[in-house]
Amino acid sequence: MKKGLTIFIGFLHDFAAGCWAATVLAVFWVDRIMVDQQSVRSSLDGLEKQFFWAGIVCSAIILIAGMGRTFTYAYVGEVYGKDAEELRRKMLIVKHILLFTILISGTWWQYAMAFR
Repeated sequence: MKKGLTIFIGFLHDFAAGCWAATVLAVFWVDRIMVDQQSVRSSLDGLEKQFFWAGIVCSAIILIAGMGRTFTYAYVGEVYGKDAEELRRKMLIVKHILLFTILISGTWWQYAMAFR
């Protein structure tokens, strides 16, 4: 049961991250269409905002599943040996700082496009 939950939480975390990235692209594409074709602005404005809010939901799922993932064996245990685990944990910290920065920046960019 625990292994299955670990796999599910990891899948959910990664899937939500991919969906979030898709919402960033969707907001960008809808925004470009609205800039190029002012006649459809009123029709697409609501769609752009819906993609933004879907991105917010994905962000919440990423964070919640990521917190759950932190406590699973794959991240807490000594899977690769003591020396390799120390390096792996440092690399995970750097990776997550980079990806969290991208998440915040991308969400701000979506907000700026959707609510201008």
